[in-house]
Amino acid sequence: MDDKSYPHLLAPLDLGFTQLRNRVLMGSMHTGLEESRDGFKKLSAFYAARARGGVGLIVTGGFSPNFRGRLHPLSAEFSSARAARAHRVITDAVHEEGGKIALQLLHAGRYAMHPFAVSASAIRAPISKFTPSKMSNRQINKTIEAFARSSELAREAGYDGVELMGSEGYLINQFICKRSNHRYDEWGGSYENRIRFPVEVVKAVRKRVGRDFIIIFRLSMLDLVEQGSTHEEVVQLAKELEAAGVTILNTGIGWHEARVPTIATQVPRAAFTWVTEKLKSEVNIPLVTCNRINTPQVAEDILSSQQADMVSMARPFLADPDFVVKAEQDRADDINTCIGCNQACLDHVFVGKRASCLVNPQACYETELVLTPTAKQRRVAIVGAGPAGMATAVAAAERGFEVDLFEKNDHVGGQFNLAMQIPGKEEFKETIRYFTRRLEQTGVNVKLSHPVDADELKGYDEVIVATGVQPRNPKIPGVNHEKVIDYQTLIRDKVQLGQKVAVIGAGGIGVDVSTMLTEPENQDLDSWLQDWGVDKSIEHAGGLYPHDEYVSQRQVWLMQRKPGKVGKGPGRTTGWIHRKVLEKRGVELLSGVSYDKIDDQGLHITVEGQPRLLEVDNIVLCAGQTSVEVLSDKLKAMNVNVHVIGGADVAGEVDAKRVIRQGIELAAKL
Repeated sequence: MDDKSYPHLLAPLDLGFTQLRNRVLMGSMHTGLEESRDGFKKLSAFYAARARGGVGLIVTGGFSPNFRGRLHPLSAEFSSARAARAHRVITDAVHEEGGKIALQLLHAGRYAMHPFAVSASAIRAPISKFTPSKMSNRQINKTIEAFARSSELAREAGYDGVELMGSEGYLINQFICKRSNHRYDEWGGSYENRIRFPVEVVKAVRKRVGRDFIIIFRLSMLDLVEQGSTHEEVVQLAKELEAAGVTILNTGIGWHEARVPTIATQVPRAAFTWVTEKLKSEVNIPLVTCNRINTPQVAEDILSSQQADMVSMARPFLADPDFVVKAEQDRADDINTCIGCNQACLDHVFVGKRASCLVNPQACYETELVLTPTAKQRRVAIVGAGPAGMATAVAAAERGFEVDLFEKNDHVGGQFNLAMQIPGKEEFKETIRYFTRRLEQTGVNVKLSHPVDADELKGYDEVIVATGVQPRNPKIPGVNHEKVIDYQTLIRDKVQLGQKVAVIGAGGIGVDVSTMLTEPENQDLDSWLQDWGVDKSIEHAGGLYPHDEYVSQRQVWLMQRKPGKVGKGPGRTTGWIHRKVLEKRGVELLSGVSYDKIDDQGLHITVEGQPRLLEVDNIVLCAGQTSVEVLSDKLKAMNVNVHVIGGADVAGEVDAKRVIRQGIELAAKL
């Protein structure tokens, strides 16, 4: 075993009373299993897999210390001996694999989605329906006691520590900032008074749990909201937290109501490590940095340059539970990399569904989506090596099937080859890299530049058709005009367009194309931060400052037939980012459009009953996809066992999350 490639990442961390086996913290993620029936059994399998994979310290999803602190009325609470007993199954499973685990205690404050919400002041959050009640002195003291009691119970439940959620705009953060604390008693007014609540919480917890118990405090080091903290204030609070008994300070970036992206795939890798570095020389306890760290090399570079003492990764452990073990064995190429898409994790949790992972549908389904060895050797043919075909081929080969994968092009990857060329979606090439590697390792026979017909497939035990989609050609008079190009041709052939472009169709692909056409060239981290108005000195409150936004020289119109908001894209938690980027770049968004005709003058449309002529140089078609799948009918007629998956099954909006899961589920059932 060779671990010389990442010496800093894999070095143990001595906390005095205990030692962590490396510098990797698995950050807190809510999975939805915390509240589901039989959820703890599934959750224990989920965390055990990550402990077995080598994580130094795991932090659970957030549990509320009392009823009012719950995020939703039915959210998980941790405040009774009964809860402590129920959690034993989790801590035991992690300890059996040699891991350590801390329970996150999170009080939602004004982010609570119920009428019992409380906060420092009665100020409604812009992302909530409920105005919180202002907490009385008695309620504040009882909440401090609730944090201490829950921490004591966490110790009884076998946890190695707790993480106190003091960032992201939750209750503790709400006391700290003027934005949400308008009090004039001992809990508000001056900064000293506003930070009294977090400091008293830590003191009470430390007193209750003793010295040999990890207390992580998630400190909001960059609020990214108006009336947030300055760097000077963050330093002052960090020193007081250290004095009060915190073991580790974890970095929090941005409130949930902040209008700066912090973890989406558009955010450059390790975009906020400079924030942690600014605090590094001010305290003597270990600091954890976070956000968009998704490879061992990125993590190693952060630690070797002494920007932090530990790195926190959350979503990368959904993508690959064996991330650390693979780094230890110098097998970084074998890691299934998180692409930061949010589509199966945050987007699911946001609507109350169980979290999983687009590139690893087995995440949070460890006890259900199991690839058991096949009882009898069978031959499987898969037609199409896009995301669905590749995922199915690897899963079937893992089970022991003999798999042939046919692809008409000279490369694998399907639509991901287009996606990875969109600015901010470069990570998609990592998924192609991972699956290409797994196809090789599992012995799949990949036949490139090999169109296949029914006759060639009739000898297989199972045939899986995953031939993907092609752009839909809308029936608009003049649609074959030389100004018109479809999105696949545009991206694949890197066609140069004029300065005035109309984009027909405002789904995920239309949004991506509009972004690609208006994005500044060669944007580095500093210019990205500047573009979003992030103040690297954090002298301005919340780390935001007035700034000029980059407006594209190219004029783009993005249109859709249906009325309502344009440019949301597919993601629940990232839709606002897409819209904001398009607005920043000066893209004109039009809804309720009917397309009349295309001619030498340009695109003739009608909007709200008014005719308009867009005198454009080019028109890009992003009006959905169609499947051209005809193979399955021929195979059925020949009595071949045939399955149709992915875009060949449902064309619609391109949905990698659906097609990869569908492929692996099929492979598990064969």
